[in-house]
Amino acid sequence: MAESSGAGRLPVLAIIGRPNVGKSTLVNRIIGRREAVVEDVPGVTRDRVPYDAEWNGKAFTVVDTGGWDPDARGLAERIAAQAEVAVQAADAVMFVVDATVGITDADAAVVRILRASGKPVVLAANKVDDQRGEMEAASLWNLGLGEPYVVSALHGRGSGDLLDAVLDALPEAPDDEDALDDGPRRVAIVGKPNVGKSSLLNTLAKEERVVVDDVSGTTVDPVDEVIVLGGRQWHFIDTAGIRRRVREASGHEYYASLRTNGAVERAEVAVVIIDASAPITEQDTRIITSVAETGRALVVVFNKWDLVDEERRYYIEREIERELVQVTWAPRINIAARTGWHVDRLVRAIDTALDGWESRIGTGALNSFLGRLVAEHPHPVRGGKQPKILFGTQASTAPPTFVLFTSGKLEAGYLRYVERRLREDFGFAGTPIHIQQRPREKRGRR
Repeated sequence: MAESSGAGRLPVLAIIGRPNVGKSTLVNRIIGRREAVVEDVPGVTRDRVPYDAEWNGKAFTVVDTGGWDPDARGLAERIAAQAEVAVQAADAVMFVVDATVGITDADAAVVRILRASGKPVVLAANKVDDQRGEMEAASLWNLGLGEPYVVSALHGRGSGDLLDAVLDALPEAPDDEDALDDGPRRVAIVGKPNVGKSSLLNTLAKEERVVVDDVSGTTVDPVDEVIVLGGRQWHFIDTAGIRRRVREASGHEYYASLRTNGAVERAEVAVVIIDASAPITEQDTRIITSVAETGRALVVVFNKWDLVDEERRYYIEREIERELVQVTWAPRINIAARTGWHVDRLVRAIDTALDGWESRIGTGALNSFLGRLVAEHPHPVRGGKQPKILFGTQASTAPPTFVLFTSGKLEAGYLRYVERRLREDFGFAGTPIHIQQRPREKRGRR
């Protein structure tokens, strides 16, 4: 059974309400930074997305949700289902109402569901910017949820009183020493829109944790989920589909791209999903290159393999040889996320990548290797000079980073040769390798 990454450690506050009442803006106000994607279009938030928050020295988890309409159909119905799950998993609920609109039939229907849940509810009357708005908000007493706390999420008005009420509604956070541990390994699921990232997360979690639809770009915010696989907990992060370079994106897509990049940065390994039924694109290779440049471990997953026929298999092997030549070191698996075919192979591939990412070579073994390498294949002579590797050391892991002390500057082609030989002799599957060189300084004449 999957659960929020903060569950069991910090109390959880679910924020719900109709579309476009300002929930994500209020989330950003509560957590003190612009994390939740905000745009003046209903339905930008579609999944339940957790954030860490703190008020008056007390920590808790805020779960942003998509706009909740109990009478929704289609994609909106699945978004509403996510909000209902968020209520069930939360310790308390903040119900956000647009005070300028007043009580709608949808609000009244949500109140009935909230009462049936038995969870403490804090009523937030949003978009109140003046005294007239406060008078209009008084009508919200009629919802029967107690005092409406008037706020302006956009300007911060009344947020302190609202958060005081939230702390009163939430249980105390447990004094748990486990909160200090490193937690589960962090895995980011990345790729273009509509390649099956959310379907994979739902299959791994064995529940519809993330909204899935044939419309590309359904996931906007990164979605965190702790899932048990192979007897261990894993912290998976489903990310927004990366359509193009961040600087070419616009609107909420721009911020979603930034969130995705941030999710990769805080992960240890990235699982890049590629649609096997379609040709590998420049965007696929750009995403893979971007992950490698961040220094994260990498697994390449070809999804929708159930749609691949014999002819497509012939071409995809040649595409891989041509397009993925720079990451031949990455574990590669074929799956069908919707049916679960071969999804069980993912853990083994991730473990392989993480083992490579954290591998270390002893200084003695490394320099014996470098001595053999230089003897077998010395650096070419350029301009009458032949730089040599004097000795080397592995400065760090995650990713493996090597420093070579040399008699002169080595060419990029020779450094690639050193990397290839390192992989042949020591493995390093699933991880980029960083090689730095320190040419010996020339001593000036006395």
